Amino acid sequence: MRRFILALLPLALLATACSTTDYDLGVTSSVPPRFEDKDPQDFGARNPHRHEVHGIDVSKWNGDIDWRAAKAGGVSFAFLKATEGTDRLDSRFAEYWRGAKAAGVAHAPYHFYYFCSTADAQADWFIANVPKEAVHLPPVLDAEWNAASPTCKLRPPADEVRTVLKRFMDRLEAHYGKRPIIYTTVDFHRDNLVGHFEGYHFWLRSVANHPENIYPARKWAFWQYTSTGVVPGISGNTDINVFAGSAKNWNKWVASVSR
Repeated sequence: MRRFILALLPLALLATACSTTDYDLGVTSSVPPRFEDKDPQDFGARNPHRHEVHGIDVSKWNGDIDWRAAKAGGVSFAFLKATEGTDRLDSRFAEYWRGAKAAGVAHAPYHFYYFCSTADAQADWFIANVPKEAVHLPPVLDAEWNAASPTCKLRPPADEVRTVLKRFMDRLEAHYGKRPIIYTTVDFHRDNLVGHFEGYHFWLRSVANHPENIYPARKWAFWQYTSTGVVPGISGNTDINVFAGSAKNWNKWVASVSR
């Protein structure tokens, strides 16, 4: 019973923060942005700058990263691309997670899911290439349609999608001891995920509107609010995200999942 209670602790801690209406971070809608943005959007009163905890997601395309400069500039966490399908490893993954770790930036690896190979084969590939010491925060499943893929445009039925994603996440949870976070986009969520995976933390892409307006009834833990951010230590456009809760919520959750 004690083990079961401890396993639920990270979910319980984050549940207090994963609310689209819980803003204990200020009463004014006019909060200066922490980062510049080459294409800023008007989110109105519920803009992402009201949140205290910001982070980035990166892949090899972001090039060289000065992780200490990024942290000093306000980056608290980083989602790092690790793998795709069954045969692609991001060439800068190892460099990035070691750099983030050395700079004290909380980090997690993510896997881009391909529907043209099995859940087990993809889990095997991820596990073979992502050491446990690289999984500081829970691993992330990137679940989205990939219309631009030259090799895999397959769109299975929704029930099949949910079955294979669950199998993949079960494998990762069993290996790393941490329940994965689900990253998704508006169309993929609408087609496959509405009303499902309530026991998982969601990281939602929403770059033109507040997530509450386009992901009805979905509580979220992370919000990707721009892909054109300007972040210290990184050249070029950078994806920027916020954590749903306060800095206090964040510190408690990180402490619980990084043991």
